[in-house]
Amino acid sequence: MSDFQNPVAGFGVTFKAMFKKRLTEQYPEQQKTTAPRFHGRHQLNRHPDGLEKCVGCELCAWACPADAIYVEGADNTDEERYSPGERYGAVYQINYARCILCGLCIEACPTRALTMTNEFELADSSRENLIYTKEQLLAGLEDNMVDTPHAIHPGTDEQDYYRGLVTGAAPGTVRQVATSKGEKGEPEEVDV
Repeated sequence: MSDFQNPVAGFGVTFKAMFKKRLTEQYPEQQKTTAPRFHGRHQLNRHPDGLEKCVGCELCAWACPADAIYVEGADNTDEERYSPGERYGAVYQINYARCILCGLCIEACPTRALTMTNEFELADSSRENLIYTKEQLLAGLEDNMVDTPHAIHPGTDEQDYYRGLVTGAAPGTVRQVATSKGEKGEPEEVDV
């Protein structure tokens, strides 16, 4: 009797599954919506006037368990100002071949310079393309922003930026020309 019941029980499972609605997703044609707090591609944010929020502290790189983030900080000068603080992230790279999208770098960032977007399509055909640079990660400029480097908002200091008192670029703010010392110690223009 038990030899007869085993195949019937198996066919019962098959017949139940035959009449259920299919759960096929038409992924490339129909984009899937993600949850609002989904951990996707990283983004380096800017202040409302266009200065970068990253101060080059390297805490995100220290917090990364997969060692996927590389940051090199540099000092701001009055001629070249990329962030309101003393330093900025001159080199910023995230290796998405190693990144596990855990979000620990976001928690470690003291200035909220690094956040995660909902973009999840990070696949590529080569490993070199999976290393995102600062230019790829930096948020785009809005209408009232001026590209870096430029001077801080007149009449403000670094603390005003972090308190949210700077709401846009000052009228007449222009992008500074970045310079570096040449072989003979003379300044030469560098395209940034």
